[in-house]
Amino acid sequence: MEPFGRSLLVLGGARSGKSRYAQDAAEASLAELVFIATGQAFDDEMTSRIARHQSDRDARWRTIEEPIDLAGAIASEDADGKTLLIDCLTLWASNLLLTDENADVRINELVSSIGQARSRLIFVANEVGLGIVPDNALARRFRDLAGTINQRIAAECTGVVFVISGIPMWVKRQAATPN
Repeated sequence: MEPFGRSLLVLGGARSGKSRYAQDAAEASLAELVFIATGQAFDDEMTSRIARHQSDRDARWRTIEEPIDLAGAIASEDADGKTLLIDCLTLWASNLLLTDENADVRINELVSSIGQARSRLIFVANEVGLGIVPDNALARRFRDLAGTINQRIAAECTGVVFVISGIPMWVKRQAATPN
């Protein structure tokens, strides 16, 4: 696992291996591990998906479910010697759209929390902008919001990695700092 500094954004397509890569990076830190989950189980398939992800994590992990207030969750868990894994920003974008939250305010809060955190932060997000332009306004709004979130978080993080078919490709990397 390559060093990434204090914060890492792990991007990739669906089933690309990004969550596995992020979890491995977190576990390599030997810190207290906190998983901040944004997903919500609105149907049986998502319930199964969440259960599968939970079973992939061992007893070292503690899970916090927070679909909207990621900055607040980070602030409440933040401490030296912790690694917080936030999975996933793309579902968070959906949550913001579905609840009519002010996305700009929430994104600004999250970006600010990265610079203030004492914990090591790892974010997971889908790269949704590589396909065709969606055919409806809501889908385009979602794609644009997800892209904006990814850009803002990538700019703030010390490391950005793009995972393709389980293979990490570094986009941005700064030397690791001691925890």
